[in-house]
Amino acid sequence: MGALDEGPLDLELENGVKLGSIDLGFEEEPETIAIEDAVRVLLHGLGEDVNREGLKKTPFRVAKALREGTKGYTQKVKEIVQGALFPEAGLDNGVGHAGGAGGLVIVRDLDLFSYCESCMLPFQVKCHVGYVPSGQRVVGLSKLSRVADVFAKRLQEPQRLADEVCSALHHGINPAGVAVILQCFHIHFPNLESVFLDSNNQSWVKVLVRSGSGVFENDNAEAWIDFLNLLQFRGINVEKARRRDSSDQFWCPSQSFSGEKTSSNNEPANPGMDAAVASILRSLGEDPLRKELLGTPCRFLKWLMNFQNSKLEMKLNGFVCGRMDLLKPNGEVTQSEKQIHSELNLSFWSQCEHHLLPFHGVVHVGYFCSEGFNPIGKSLLQSIVHFYGFKLQVQERLTRQIAETVSSLLGGDVMVVVEANHTCMISRGIEKFGSSTATIAALGRFSTDPAARAKFLQSIPSTFTT
Repeated sequence: MGALDEGPLDLELENGVKLGSIDLGFEEEPETIAIEDAVRVLLHGLGEDVNREGLKKTPFRVAKALREGTKGYTQKVKEIVQGALFPEAGLDNGVGHAGGAGGLVIVRDLDLFSYCESCMLPFQVKCHVGYVPSGQRVVGLSKLSRVADVFAKRLQEPQRLADEVCSALHHGINPAGVAVILQCFHIHFPNLESVFLDSNNQSWVKVLVRSGSGVFENDNAEAWIDFLNLLQFRGINVEKARRRDSSDQFWCPSQSFSGEKTSSNNEPANPGMDAAVASILRSLGEDPLRKELLGTPCRFLKWLMNFQNSKLEMKLNGFVCGRMDLLKPNGEVTQSEKQIHSELNLSFWSQCEHHLLPFHGVVHVGYFCSEGFNPIGKSLLQSIVHFYGFKLQVQERLTRQIAETVSSLLGGDVMVVVEANHTCMISRGIEKFGSSTATIAALGRFSTDPAARAKFLQSIPSTFTT
């Protein structure tokens, strides 16, 4: 599919501002101050105390992360490519394709992240880009990654991202053709009302898109065959690629999970918070009135308000209250007679209080009980996990709070392991893709018995993926 019909992009390639990374000493810049003020409004709307430890520096951390993560608006592709074109001869006899005259070049598995223009949450991108040189010249391979990163560091939608990368490379290199395939992964939007009933919500929404120019213009062009064959062992099924003219144009779960295709006509539940999100968009260099962004503040707040302080308090208390006696077996049981029981892979979603970015994963709970007796149901443990998850959190505190609550119900011998994927690990300067974080809390007998800890840890499946 073509990507060379982007009029505004052509103008940007000629007149874009100079390439340059964000100045980390930008605390006093008006855009930073405006984002900080907006974040304080959002924190107040969540019922939080912006002066408490853990949140004091959150407005600045959020401003820094957002401006770094959208610095593509201030970068110019032309300056990246022009200084990296090198002469490279083709075949001496002129028969065939190789080198700087028709030899296909592919860079695979480029890890990128971008911010979803529909909900402002980060999404992961696995990028595969190739081109067919012409004019007996090639481009430095690292420039393919840098050009892709320029367009990823903006509010984006997968197909437009692929088209912009493709078009920019075609105009910058003047090759015979450019091909781009993106595998995009967006965090799933849990429905706060249904997660207590259904704990099997998927973690990721996935989409595969492609774009081509020149000899790759036609989806069925022969040039695609070699490109796709070099990707096939990566497990990429291009038949599942979303077509540009597909009737399903909405991939963001903020739109699909509610069954609404547009949210621009929705009245904001909190006009002050809605205005704060619009202010953030303007400070990043975007136009909140752009058609694709009209419903973005509303959709972002729909996600954020899941983590409103004490929103689930009465739900959990009502579920737990009065059940203490039912959780204890009849008669005394010695420690040696107790067996380790476990509930594994309890899903959770949470919001990092340091950067207001989501993290999600699974919780494993182990505890001692008499053989054949299960004193606590999985649904109650899942409710405890959700109760502490749906707040502004840090993973260490989340692990401790779950362990202490379960311990108060079961008498003390409890171990909790939390495995999580943090979007702040991919969408900030560190950009560590594929990493995950595990935290442990061991109470009672688990804290003093290495064999018990080892037995429980060995029972945890090794299937957690980021």
